Amino acid sequence: MHRITLILILFLFLPDIYIYFVYLVRKTKRHSLLWAYWTPTLLLTAAYIYYLYLGGANAMSHNAHAIGVLAVITLLLAAPKTIFMLCSLVGMGVRLVFRRCPLRPFTLTGLALALISFGNILYGSTEGIRHFQVKEVTYESDRLPQGFDGYRIVQLSDIHIGSWEGKEADIERMVNLANAQKADLIVFTGDLVNQQSRELDGFTSILSRLHAPDGVYSILGNHDYGTYYRWANAKEETDNLQHLKDLQQGMGWRMLNNAHAILRHQGDSIALIGVENDGEPPFSQHADLPHALQGTRGMFSILLSHNPTHWRRQVLPESDIDLMLSGHTHAMQMSLFGHSIASLRYPEWSGMYYEGQRALYVNVGIGYVGLPFRFGAWPEITVITLKCI
Repeated sequence: MHRITLILILFLFLPDIYIYFVYLVRKTKRHSLLWAYWTPTLLLTAAYIYYLYLGGANAMSHNAHAIGVLAVITLLLAAPKTIFMLCSLVGMGVRLVFRRCPLRPFTLTGLALALISFGNILYGSTEGIRHFQVKEVTYESDRLPQGFDGYRIVQLSDIHIGSWEGKEADIERMVNLANAQKADLIVFTGDLVNQQSRELDGFTSILSRLHAPDGVYSILGNHDYGTYYRWANAKEETDNLQHLKDLQQGMGWRMLNNAHAILRHQGDSIALIGVENDGEPPFSQHADLPHALQGTRGMFSILLSHNPTHWRRQVLPESDIDLMLSGHTHAMQMSLFGHSIASLRYPEWSGMYYEGQRALYVNVGIGYVGLPFRFGAWPEITVITLKCI
């Protein structure tokens, strides 16, 4: 919490301090205008302190919507100012070297980029979060049984249903779009909720409408265990996870918790394997891949594992799994021209990756955590078509 506070203070106050002393105090001496300039920043800081420090141990859960709105407002104000400040600093740096260089082009460039960033953030926080995108990808293998040539799988991931409270119509539209792909199988690769299983209570009737001939299969993600919520005791935490499992079963979803299912199609069969979350520290590690693999030796296999880092850490060196499907990264909920800051943490953060014929597909998810914002990394419904070579 204290690290978040420090980052927020720097993000809010540094550009304001720069703009105030470099531009405002030189343009006006009216104290009322100078004080008014600081009003938005001071109000945002006060609201932040109120929700996060006076909102109790589980402020992020109990005030998720308010904190999300606050985060968007903060980004709308601070990001354009920061961009303007950086352009101005570049101009001043250039002027130190070339003394006759005018500052005006840098100032105008900073203003233009600030306005563009404001528009992008506004779009990403209003329309971007519901801009569902269907991605069609193909996975080819000479190990795939002939009966599964052309087999279609819809992958969904990271719905984070607590962030969609009051937006049930959007989730219903997502379900209809997924069903419209006419897939043979639907899989969900973790993080159905944010912190508590009760977030799902009002959405079960909608999500139960997901349908495919070979069923809907799911696994757990790091958020599904409830470890980000401060429970009164261990029993509450255990009951929370069990409630999530019961709700998924009631929706007709089959959970693969360190287990597998044999899929049969046109006289052939493949293995669908699922493990519990296996993330790099500090994320939880509950996967038991050897147990999940028992009885699948030699079969073409697809693994559902929430965290993509599991692929290189264990799946590649310790198994012969052909295709792994993951989520988790969200592409940090922003991608520009095919690039995302998620790549600084995750070598595989979006799309298909290969090691020989073995592959990993990373879905950037449907929902969001904390910041209700997506730009470029649009909410994703993936359609994976299996092809024989």
